[in-house]
Amino acid sequence: MFAKFLKDESGATAIEYGLIAALIALAIVGGVTALGSSLDGFFSAVSTKLDGSKPTN
Repeated sequence: MFAKFLKDESGATAIEYGLIAALIALAIVGGVTALGSSLDGFFSAVSTKLDGSKPTN
């Protein structure tokens, strides 16, 4: 019974899938963070240009 328990690897597969899911989530968070910073700079530049082009009344 103890030898059968040691040979059982069904939990290892679940742990591997969990690690893969965690790595994918980490990559997504990193990508979204980088994209968010880039978009923030872009929209700030657009806002600055639009503020400078307001018509005078």
